[in-house]
Parts: sequence; C-alpha cells; structure tokens
Amino acid sequence: MELSPSMETASWDVFAEMSEHEQVVFCNDRASGLRAIIAIHNTTLGPALGGCRMYPYPSTEAALDDVLRLSRGMTKKCAAVDVDFGGGKAVIIGDPKKDKSPDLFRAFGQFVESLQGRFYTGTDMGTALDDFVHCLKETHCIAGKPKEYGGNGDTSIPTAAGVLNSLRAVNQFMYGDDTLAGYTYAIQGLGKVGLKVAYQLLEAGCDLYVSDPEEAAITEVKAYSQALGRTVHVAYGDDIYTADADVFVPCARGGILNDDSIAKLKVRAVVGAANNQLEKEHHSVMLDQRGIIYAPDYIVNSGGLIQVADELYGGNADRVMMKVADIYHSLLEVLQTAKSEKVTTHVAADRICERRLQERMSRNSFFSPRVRPKWNF
Repeated sequence: MELSPSMETASWDVFAEMSEHEQVVFCNDRASGLRAIIAIHNTTLGPALGGCRMYPYPSTEAALDDVLRLSRGMTKKCAAVDVDFGGGKAVIIGDPKKDKSPDLFRAFGQFVESLQGRFYTGTDMGTALDDFVHCLKETHCIAGKPKEYGGNGDTSIPTAAGVLNSLRAVNQFMYGDDTLAGYTYAIQGLGKVGLKVAYQLLEAGCDLYVSDPEEAAITEVKAYSQALGRTVHVAYGDDIYTADADVFVPCARGGILNDDSIAKLKVRAVVGAANNQLEKEHHSVMLDQRGIIYAPDYIVNSGGLIQVADELYGGNADRVMMKVADIYHSLLEVLQTAKSEKVTTHVAADRICERRLQERMSRNSFFSPRVRPKWNF
C-alpha cells in the first residue's frame, strides 16, 4: 500500500516516538469501547511488567507519550531492585468514573493474552483490583491480584516499608546513623502509602508536617500523634514546600519538583513514594546545586513492584519483606556512587541500572515465554 502525501508528511511519527521500545500494541474493541495502548520497553531482564492506568487522555498522542514514558521508567525500576522482569506499561483511554465495564476489561485481557507472556499487568491510577478479576477470565498474565484470587494483597504495605528503609538509608548517608527519631519529616499526601508512612514515623518518635486535600486524613494523623505525644503541623497546599523540616516526603502526585518548588525547599533531602517527582531531568541538577539529596523515586517506591513480581513466582510475604529491606542497600549504593563519581543521584541510579542491563544481556538476549518465570518456592 502506498502512503498518501498526508501520511508521509505527518509531523507525528509513531515509530520515532517508540524508537527505544521493543513493541507497542494499539488495542481497539468496538463492542466494549476499549481503546488502549500496551508498551513493552525492554525485556532483557525478563517479561515486561507494569500496571495499567485508565485516564481520559485528550488525544492518542498524549496517551502514547504517557505509556512510553511510564514503561521506560519500569525498566529502570525493575533493574534497580533486581527482579527478573523488564519494563512495560498499559493505558486505557477513558474516564474511570463512567467508562468502566466488565466487557471492557475482558477485552483488554484478551489483548494482554495475545502477547503470550511477554507482558504482565495489574492496577495503576484509575484502575482497581476488581477490574482485573474480569481480565483473569481471559488471561493469566495479571499481577497484583486480590487475595481471594491468589494474590498477595495490598501493595501499599511493602511500598510504605520501602519508604521507611529509604529514609533510614538517607539518614545513614547524611549523619552516619540511620535512626529516624529526632528529625522532622514533611509528608505531602496521606493516601494509602503516605498515611502508613506517617504512622510509622510517629511511632518511631518523629515530628511531622503533613499536607492533604482530605481533612479527614489530617484529623486522623493528628489524633494518632496526640496519643503518642508527638507533634504534627498542618501545611495547606504549596506551604508544604516551605516546611521547616529535615526531609521532604512526597507521596502524592508527580512532577512536583520544579523550578518553583525546589527554590522554596528548606529540607536536606527528598525521599518519597510519588512517581516521577522530577518535572524535568535537569531538576535533579537544581536539587544537587542547592545541596538537597534526591532519592530516586523509582527505588524508594519499589516495594509494591517487589510484591507484585514475587506474586508471579507463587507469592511469599516473608520473601517480599526481605527484598524490600534491600532497598536500604540499593539506595545507599546510589548515594555513594553519586558522591564518588561526582554526578547527581539521578544519573548515578541510571548508570547502575544500565550496567545491570548490560551484564544480563549476555544471558537474556531476548525474552522467551518458554523459560520465564524460572523459579518457584
């Protein structure tokens, strides 16, 4: 088929956009209304693993940009915590409040199954565990399932544990002691992860600044702090950036580290669970120039990934928490590498991930579903 002039000169080149990726699948099912994109970035370490988010993207181009960026990040996250999976992601174009249906997720499950084990997925922003129960009728390539369906349950538990381990690692690097008590932490977002982090920091003897749009969450944390004899200051909106704290702990939306917010920060470090905290890559340089340690978010928040990956090998809670404990050492390695190589922590983390991918490339030149996963206990 010859391309029309308009197709030949189109400014948006899909193949140029996905040049770093192995495979991108556009999924369309007219009966259910499904419009989705699955992006497989890199399978050097094993089959691609990444959540599926549902969002009313304003255009196909915006959806593609998001899924390519997110899948690229999953490759780094899997390499950073050394799990036998590569990077992938999926997005469903639609409003999660009104466009969901069992048929839509069954159709999505059929597309996942068509990849024959090259891609495993589960919940992300805009999707829930129950949505993927419908997918399970069409494919076994679902991770992060409800316990009733053989899954490991709530991923916010290991994610929060990973944040605490990361905070200890940063304190060890800054002060030579990984004790949490005696320092003040500014937590942005008291959702499932942020609330658990807040509780555990209060229990460890810390004082907090907290910010959340839901007043009920703030009230809950303040009541808990009073029972423990700790202090919680409430910061509204952007005031959290000027909190007189030692560490900023972003646990809400991404893109919050930008020219404006970084200039306001009074903290010595940023260690949080929010995804994609840096608005642009150069903001890691800006943090470094201000003497603020940045703990790469894809290492800090990797506890959930560890649990989901472990589930695909049979699921073992003790094994998950042992692996989550290693986040402490992974982050220390990044901080020490950044110091010795005189680069930002963002660059140091990326270099470590790239080395790991290169080391494994000689053994896994390309994923074959016949040989992965390779162990089960």
